[in-house]
Order: sequence, then structure tokens, then C-alpha cells
Amino acid sequence: MPIAVDIDVMLARRKMSVGELADRVGITPANLAVLKNGRAKAVRFATLAALCEVLECQPGDLLRWEDDDASGE
Repeated sequence: MPIAVDIDVMLARRKMSVGELADRVGITPANLAVLKNGRAKAVRFATLAALCEVLECQPGDLLRWEDDDASGE
């Protein structure tokens, strides 16, 4: 998938656990794991906003686009 999720990076910077982030955002640790492992098909803007508020970051700090065609031409 061309969208990469960098929640792990922000968790490490904030010295926060997945469980603590899930509690503070108001989602289950299982759903947060799906998102942070890149298996989510979608994310609600409300969830993204809550993640950014708790982690004190911008959406671009959590999500980035990667070119699937990295093999070169």
C-alpha cells in the first residue's frame, strides 16, 4: 500500500506505549495495532485528529505516501 503509517516513530518520540495512546485516543489497542501496522483500509478524520492531539503532531507526521513503483524505470 502506498500510504505508510509512522505511529511507532511518534510513540517512541513521546515515550508512550500503544496501550496508553489507545486509552487517551479512545480506541481499542487492537484497532490501534491495525492502524499502526498498516493494515487499516481507512481512518476517520476524528481518529486522526485525536491521534494528532494526543501525540502533539501533524497528520503528515503519522502518514506518508510511498511510491509503489520504487523499482525504477
